[in-house]
Amino acid sequence: MADRKAMTARIRGRVQGVGFRYHTRAQAVKLGLNGWVRNEPDGSVLVTAEGPETAVQSFSNWLRKGPPGARVDDIHIEQREAQGLFDRFSIEH
Repeated sequence: MADRKAMTARIRGRVQGVGFRYHTRAQAVKLGLNGWVRNEPDGSVLVTAEGPETAVQSFSNWLRKGPPGARVDDIHIEQREAQGLFDRFSIEH
């Protein structure tokens, strides 16, 4: 898994109530990533994804802007080696 990376991101701004999770899942699937996205009680969105390093980088860049209708005010991204923990990308509730 040398060329596979993982990342976790916490996104703050206008990211709940604008379809952020659904757009995030669609983007992850398009890039061939596995993981999950969920709304957090504090109004942020938390995302964990893993897959090819270039796809993880593209996904991170996409998350910095988000989908139409969203406003990303702050994002904190941590990257690490992939562990193969996920077999799909899901929306957690």
